[in-house]
Amino acid sequence: MQFHRKNYSGEELISLYKNLLLPRMIEEKMLVLLRQGKISKWFSGIGQEAISTGVTMALQPDEWIMPLHRNLGVFTTRKMPLNKLFKQWQGSKGGYSKGRERSFHFGSKEHHICGMISHLGPQMAIADGVALAYKLSGSDKVAVAFTGDGGTSEGDFHEALNVAAVWDLPVIFVIENNGYGLSTPVSEQYRCFSLVEKARGYGMEGIQIEGNNILEVYDTIRGVKDYCIHNQKPYLVECMTFRMRGHEEASGTKYVPAHLFDLWQQKDPIKNYEDYLLQQEVLTELTIMDIRNECREYIESELHTGYDSTPVIADTEEELEDIYAWPEKKPVYFQETPGNTHPEKRFIDGIKEGLYQSMQQHDNLILMGQDIAEYGGAFKITEGLVEKFGKERVRNTPICESAIVGAALGLSMEGYKAMMEMQFADFVTVGFNQVVNNLAKIHYRWGQNADVVIRMPTGGGVGAGPFHSQSNEAWFVHTPGLKVVYPSTPMDAKGLLIAAINDPNPILFFEHKALYRSISGLVPEAYFEIEIGKARLVQTGGDLSIITYGAGVHWAIQYAKDHPKLAVYILDLRTLLPLDYSAIKAAVQATGKALLLHEDTLTGGIGGEIAAWIGEHCFEFLDAPVIRCASLDTPIPFNIELEKNFMAYSRLHECVEKLMNY
Repeated sequence: MQFHRKNYSGEELISLYKNLLLPRMIEEKMLVLLRQGKISKWFSGIGQEAISTGVTMALQPDEWIMPLHRNLGVFTTRKMPLNKLFKQWQGSKGGYSKGRERSFHFGSKEHHICGMISHLGPQMAIADGVALAYKLSGSDKVAVAFTGDGGTSEGDFHEALNVAAVWDLPVIFVIENNGYGLSTPVSEQYRCFSLVEKARGYGMEGIQIEGNNILEVYDTIRGVKDYCIHNQKPYLVECMTFRMRGHEEASGTKYVPAHLFDLWQQKDPIKNYEDYLLQQEVLTELTIMDIRNECREYIESELHTGYDSTPVIADTEEELEDIYAWPEKKPVYFQETPGNTHPEKRFIDGIKEGLYQSMQQHDNLILMGQDIAEYGGAFKITEGLVEKFGKERVRNTPICESAIVGAALGLSMEGYKAMMEMQFADFVTVGFNQVVNNLAKIHYRWGQNADVVIRMPTGGGVGAGPFHSQSNEAWFVHTPGLKVVYPSTPMDAKGLLIAAINDPNPILFFEHKALYRSISGLVPEAYFEIEIGKARLVQTGGDLSIITYGAGVHWAIQYAKDHPKLAVYILDLRTLLPLDYSAIKAAVQATGKALLLHEDTLTGGIGGEIAAWIGEHCFEFLDAPVIRCASLDTPIPFNIELEKNFMAYSRLHECVEKLMNY
């Protein structure tokens, strides 16, 4: 292993050594504590410290890093107190996630470290978003994302590198190639000669380096950082390394041939660097001993503080409170003034106005989606916005939903607002992990909000078949941390979209495609919000209550018009998460007969959840069983006649009669 001092002073070389040594000594102590049962799990980075330490020392403290679970050196080099890290590893209240997360699945905005999720790949797309924020703000900074050799097989790797290249983002992707993805050797993971070869395929530069050489890592990243900032381009760095322990301690190392440990031991990043510093007379055996004793004393002192943790006492109210971030200022909601007149507009126009006025209101709002710029989006909702606000803020994206959701989160971490148009709600499946595991959970996990709106053109009635017409809102209602909004009128479309963009939480905003140009209504021209989580009473009646949302509202209104002898109470939920339970209760009380109507399929639809809640909380008000009217439990068919038969409205009369005849 060749070390090149270049122009680094002795002080700089010693600083690198101290930062390299500390995570090794902490790990050695943690392995003892693991055997003693004082921590429950450990992912060891012994043998890989030079990468984490060298990369982090080459960056400014306010440049975001997206580490994984073998990057203790990132956390220690960023001077995160060991006593608090230890509390985190113990699952204590005083850790970085209040006991809600394990080992390294946490982050800290103060230290510009973004906590990983177990799925590994999503970290790289978040780095794209942070780098985009740096680019838009003109900051001379880079974002850095770590991945392993195994992680490069994931689709998120491809998507993140592709977006970074297409958008010319100042982001560094660091591959820690330690030869194994858990137990699977690289020979069973890829066929290219080296992973850095992949860089060329994305139109970016790349380099393979000796990841056990702290000076090579440090010097390379400094140079790469300058390149990324100066050229506004991404870069791929493959660091060749090893790990002396298992993927995590419980998995062991029996799958590794014994002779490799002898080879790896010769490349130990700390021993080799120590020997070099001794040769260069930068350190002596005595100063090395002093540094090690200093580290040891620090570790023992910090652990003593870390042990002094109050027991976790579950507080249900606090747990629920921390699901969502709260706005800095209280929203002012729309209130109708007597005598006001408003122009009539289509549903699609309400959404357009909401977007346009939000772009005017927030100069940090970035729109992203496939074909949303000059083309105006698949449904022409963003048409004209790029001419008004420019391509930096109205951004066409490659077809990579996962990376764009991740990039939206990265933008949020730097104080931007992001709106992503999912071209069809059906396509969210390829970004599902980012939505339900990253966006939804991040505030609960370590207090980082996700100021992201995902617009979801949804629903059938347009003969588009199984992959462009399904109703999938119930998938997200089941996910704590998200908000799910589903307007049915032009006014609500505008007011709720503005409210969603103002809300600091991740919101799935469902827009029924069949309503875009078929429904019109009065829409105030002013910038206004409608409260998320508040249902709308459409009309009153004493015979039965139809509780619904989206297109179902218009089916219910039409049914009431076609059956004037029935006095129908219609409640438009407007928001599916959180639900307006007080409005649902009032609807049940009004008639004693509740019919839940939605276009989604019956099994697992939100109607089942609401029916269960009514049965539990409103049983004494019921004069009949709660009836669900939903679509068939099949994929939505293409043929118009088959689609009509699929739709819930084809069974609405039957369900109403069943309820009224009980």
